[in-house]
Amino acid sequence: MPDFKPENYPSFHRSDVKILDQTTVFQGFFRIDSYTIQHKLFNGGWSGEVKRELFERGHAVIVLPYDVKNDSLVLIEQFRIGSLQNSHGPWLLEAIAGMIEQDETIEQVARRESEEEAGLRLTEFWPMLSYQSSPGGSTERIHLVLARLQQQVASGVFGLASEQEDIKVHSLPRKVAMQLLQDGKIDNAATVIALQWLALNLADVRKRWAE
Repeated sequence: MPDFKPENYPSFHRSDVKILDQTTVFQGFFRIDSYTIQHKLFNGGWSGEVKRELFERGHAVIVLPYDVKNDSLVLIEQFRIGSLQNSHGPWLLEAIAGMIEQDETIEQVARRESEEEAGLRLTEFWPMLSYQSSPGGSTERIHLVLARLQQQVASGVFGLASEQEDIKVHSLPRKVAMQLLQDGKIDNAATVIALQWLALNLADVRKRWAE
């Protein structure tokens, strides 16, 4: 019989980790810290000294604008350096995204990035879920937000020149986006999860935003 009991999870907490050393080893557009730690073990006692590098890139908000009336959504296309080795190239079809700056709320980031990256002035947001993108080596937390789209989407190129952004906006039927997902042509995690969340919660979204 499974021995997992939700009330006993997690087994340990932050107080069960000793930070012996923390040093910044790289500071550029992002930051990398080197840690030496010890942590409690499931079989009792403490681990030996564990050394890990941690990628500090901040936290992000991902926005998926959805038009209930037309059953369509907005995705953006842009160059991504991490996808240079992709077989289909480094221009990805993604949801709108932006980093959370100091003292900003998730909704403030969603509004700002929607306007900067897609020319959309959105006011109604539905928090989908939040997750850590790669907890084995990064502190980044992703906040997914569904946005109610009720305006005409202007085609064109958007983004901030000061951030070297070159972003093409696409308005497409939800079913087309889901087919692209099924065909593996949308393969960045945040967009995949956002589209899957919408598919799972579509009936509730339509009911709430039917007016």
